[in-house]
Parts: sequence; structure tokens; C-alpha cells
Amino acid sequence: PSAEMITLMWSLIVSIYSIGGLLGSSCAGYLCVRFGRKKAMLLSNIPALLGAALMGLSRLCGSFEMIIAGRLFSGVCGGIHMNAHVQYAGEISPKKLRGFINVTCTVFLALGKTVARILGLRELLGSQALWPLLMASCGLPALVQLLTLPFFPESPPYLLMQKGDTEGCKKAIRQLWGEGQHQAEIDDIMKEKATMKNTKILSVLDLVKEPAFRWQLYMIVTLTATIQLCGINAV
Repeated sequence: PSAEMITLMWSLIVSIYSIGGLLGSSCAGYLCVRFGRKKAMLLSNIPALLGAALMGLSRLCGSFEMIIAGRLFSGVCGGIHMNAHVQYAGEISPKKLRGFINVTCTVFLALGKTVARILGLRELLGSQALWPLLMASCGLPALVQLLTLPFFPESPPYLLMQKGDTEGCKKAIRQLWGEGQHQAEIDDIMKEKATMKNTKILSVLDLVKEPAFRWQLYMIVTLTATIQLCGINAV
């Protein structure tokens, strides 16, 4: 292929991840409500492992299309996981630690980028012979989570608010926070459930059109866009 076609193929390989992320983010809300936060994260590991397998075998099969498909599936996993993880981590953590726990998503995102850059050095996995292993390495965290996450309980707020499972909620709280009096936390969840009954669930299009959330939406978009300019990736 010509140099222009090679540039086009690699540009597609790089950018298709964001398309997958958009698709994953769009269905993350439905999955979190339909299956629960924990099961949504478990389901997101399926496209991650599929993507890792496609990219890892792409050289053996002589197919750059497999790299494109693998990147797309990896993006879908990232889109689902970035949303489901924040919900799950925030809901299973005690109120006094909730802010700290939610920040871990950003910390591990930056850590993942750092590890990827180190592994991508030519002295490690960035060589001509080992790059398929580098691209397939994204399946390792997914495999670890697939094996360990089933031993964790479901989100207590999800069990109580979505499923109406009071006993399951109490059992999950005891498993997460230990034995003791947790009635105050359960009462908070019940208050939130009562509030949610009178709240309309908005789609992405409804959110964009809703004037009451216009400035909050502007602030979130601006913050998300400009965080790439603050130097965190360089750090």
C-alpha cells in the first residue's frame, strides 16, 4: 500500500478506540440498570478479552483489520467500564471515603497509561517481534477482574433501589463494611429511592436539550476537554 494508505490505516486504528468508547458509554447506563453495576463490569470484560485476542493474533493471521476490530472492542470495554466503575466504587464505599474512592478511577487511568508507555519501549515489548504481545496485554487486567470480581458483592444501593432486595442490601453492606449498625446508610438509600421516584430519567438527547442542566453540562464538557492540557499525561 501507498504511504497515504498506511497513514490512513494507522489513523483509523488509533481513532476507532474513541468510537468504541462512545458506543460503550452510550449503553453503560442501560447495562448498569438492567444487570447491576457489578455484572455490567463483568460483561465489559468480554469485549476486552475479544479485542485482546484479535490484536494479539493479528500478525499471525496477517490481518490489520483484526487490529481495527480489536481496538473497537477495547474501546467499547473502556466506555462501559469508565461509567460502571465510578458508580460501583462510589456506591460500595462508606460515605466518608466516597470522594477518595471515586478519584481512584483517574489515578489508575493515569497509571495504566504509564505502564503502557513503559511496556511500549523497544527494549521491552515495543520491538518488531513482540508488539502483538503488547497489544494483547490489555486483556490481562480484564482476565484478573473476570476471575476476582464475582467474589465481591453487588452495589447495596442498586439492590435496594432497583431490585427492592432489603436483605440482600444488608448482607452486601455487612460484607463490605463489616458487622455493626448500618441503619443510617440504609435510611440514606431509602431517602434517595423516594427522591428518585419523582425524578425523570433523561436520555443523552434529553440531557442536551434540558435548559436546567445547560451550565452543568458546559462545565463538565469543558473540564473533560481541558484536563488533557493540564499535564497529567506527561506526569
